Amino acid sequence: MNWTGTFTQESVDTDVLELEERAIVLYNDEVNTFDHVIECLIKYCGHDAIQAEQCAWITHLKGKCKVKQGEFEKLLAPCDALQQQGLNATIE
Repeated sequence: MNWTGTFTQESVDTDVLELEERAIVLYNDEVNTFDHVIECLIKYCGHDAIQAEQCAWITHLKGKCKVKQGEFEKLLAPCDALQQQGLNATIE
């Protein structure tokens, strides 16, 4: 099978970026309670109670924690939901 298409470096770079896994990173703050963070991680990131509590502790002790990984497009809605609930979360 012969393929005669061409790739440009720009198109390859764009395709690779879109396929790379990203993560929602939750940052510690002095505002939200552990219970609120845990509830949000369960509701918006699909964590079970133990995973949510562990992420809350990691965030508290280390200052940040990757709470969900995946394709960029699939992280937009849960990250936005966390932000709407007052949590400091970004996609990195």
